[in-house]
Amino acid sequence: MHSSYDKTVHPQWKQSLTDVMSTDSANELAAFMNRERKHFNIYPPADQVFSALSYFSPTDASVVILGQDPYHEHGQAHGLSFSVQPDIAIPPSLRNIFAERENDIGLQPPTHGTLTPWAQQGVLLLNTSLTVREGKAGSHAKKGWEAITDQIICIVNDNSERCVFILWGAHAQTEKKLITQSHHAVLEAPHPSPLSAYRGFFGSSPFSRTNALLQEAGRTPIDWSL
Repeated sequence: MHSSYDKTVHPQWKQSLTDVMSTDSANELAAFMNRERKHFNIYPPADQVFSALSYFSPTDASVVILGQDPYHEHGQAHGLSFSVQPDIAIPPSLRNIFAERENDIGLQPPTHGTLTPWAQQGVLLLNTSLTVREGKAGSHAKKGWEAITDQIICIVNDNSERCVFILWGAHAQTEKKLITQSHHAVLEAPHPSPLSAYRGFFGSSPFSRTNALLQEAGRTPIDWSL
């Protein structure tokens, strides 16, 4: 776990996470991950687990899009929530995100599902668990990741100018309690999954609303094209 962390994570993140990464819980998580990797395929690959923290510092975060688990099929996950590797079929939830993007701001759905250009602009694409066992959703939940990812959210809360937190679905919305600074904004909607997208995700206009909230605070809007 720690080798990819040391190589990829932005120094300011590393400094801010020093305490939580040295807890007994983090050590138990590292031991659990070592055991898992010996017996199962784990996603994303070890060198991409912390990708979300590699593009910018906490102070430069402007949007957080919170997911739950990485994708659990071969070749999909690469460390950014909702994003898949190039040349991988676009998963249903991401297709719905692109459909809402078209409804909201008129951008045609792309031919790929790689959201790296968003990350490069300060969009933190964070899952609450950073790894998963192949074919088994939720398999690494409650193993220690949540203490680390909660701390990541708290660091953004405490160190960035206005940040827009996009919380899709009940799981993401449980993290709202960590967003305590009044200058931040929170957008909540049902999850983009086919099971729930028609309950209010479609029509929620997250892209235009996020940019309006950023501009209102004098921050640069996100170019949502891909």
